[in-house]
Amino acid sequence: MKKQEYKNHMKKAPRAYYLGLLLALMTLVWSLIYCKNISTGWSGDLLPALFVYLCIAIILTGYFARAFALKAQDRAIRAEENLRHFVLSGKLLDSRLSVSQIIALRFASDDEFVALAQRAVTENLSNKQIKESIQHWRADYYRV
Repeated sequence: MKKQEYKNHMKKAPRAYYLGLLLALMTLVWSLIYCKNISTGWSGDLLPALFVYLCIAIILTGYFARAFALKAQDRAIRAEENLRHFVLSGKLLDSRLSVSQIIALRFASDDEFVALAQRAVTENLSNKQIKESIQHWRADYYRV
């Protein structure tokens, strides 16, 4: 497995994002065009309308499946990093840290984690700034 660092840490699933969404959108457009063509007169054909509803359902299901998985992952990361900070410093993470800052901090090694967390609070660093500040990257290969 390729060594993870700032430049390559983002995980992509192009088949899920691009191919699946493209196919669903193409089917949706085709169904809408077909529905428009038959809307001039009632033919009793409900199949195009069902395809429209099915495409919308598939797109929404894909979106919410990803959104719910990311939300669960964010909650787990927040709990893990809070425990990690407690083990290293004897204190919980500062409540002023946002979830995106905590998620960015997960890549910091134990040696720099506590200081970087404090710096993120005092300087209000963005998640990108936090990741760029990390000297010793701690890889996370178990992401959704």
